Amino acid sequence: MSKNNSGVARVTAASSGIGEAVAERAMSQVQWKNVPTRTINVGGIPFAYRELGPNSGVPVVFLHHLMAVLDDWDPRVIDGIAVQRRVIAFDNCGVGASGGSVPHTIEEMGRDAIAFIRALGLKKVDLLGFSLGGGVAQMMALQAPDLIRRMVLAGTGPRGGGGIEKINRIAVVAYLKAALTLSDPRNFLFFPRTPEGKRAAKDYFARLKERTTDRDKPISLQARRAQLNAIRTAGLSPPDDLSVITQPVFVANGDHDLMVDSSLSADMARRLPNAKLTIYPDSGHGGVFQHHRTFVPAVLDFLAD
Repeated sequence: MSKNNSGVARVTAASSGIGEAVAERAMSQVQWKNVPTRTINVGGIPFAYRELGPNSGVPVVFLHHLMAVLDDWDPRVIDGIAVQRRVIAFDNCGVGASGGSVPHTIEEMGRDAIAFIRALGLKKVDLLGFSLGGGVAQMMALQAPDLIRRMVLAGTGPRGGGGIEKINRIAVVAYLKAALTLSDPRNFLFFPRTPEGKRAAKDYFARLKERTTDRDKPISLQARRAQLNAIRTAGLSPPDDLSVITQPVFVANGDHDLMVDSSLSADMARRLPNAKLTIYPDSGHGGVFQHHRTFVPAVLDFLAD
């Protein structure tokens, strides 16, 4: 990994030996593909979640992306981090197998996530938020700073960052392409249409199929609409004062992210007083999945500080 003149870390495309070792240990010791799904009552609403990894230290709570459920997490990221850390991934209110309905703002999503964490009896957590989950993580840090120790914000930007109309157009085009090719729109949204990007997409979708039993419920139409409304509202809202988020933050993105331009991630990192930024090469919105071999050890190093 090298740094340019602006201090932004840029990761080379070469695989990390450490990352390979972490992945190998994860495959032998921790399995996302067969960990049981649990539920916990949060204010009368059942929340679905899965947890794995050592039952010690500060847990890492995963917050997933737009229209995602538990089975949309990359097993290599979950398993790799769970080698050293307790990982908790959950469906927020109204998502997947969780009850209730999805709220129409990321502020409310943040409050629901905080309620879930506190229902587990946790006093301090680290967060890993991807895309929409990164926006929710920022809300949580603003709403309950005492609860959050460190954050990883991947493929995300700040509220009021702009470009929301462009994102909507890109999503529509991707869904049309997916319908015409009978494929998943994330082929076009998460990965560049280069030979390497296409290979990364193929590998990613193969990994998502590794879990064959006890799979999560699909995202509902209500959840889709509410999440899209929340994203649009956030994009058109006044920016947050990120200077009050003093926790260490690891910001990561791909250098060709069609959904959240890496310039937005860089802007967010500049506004956070204790942040570091890593841009992964030749990758898009799903850059942290395409480069999981370098992303996972980087996250573990960051959370270990």
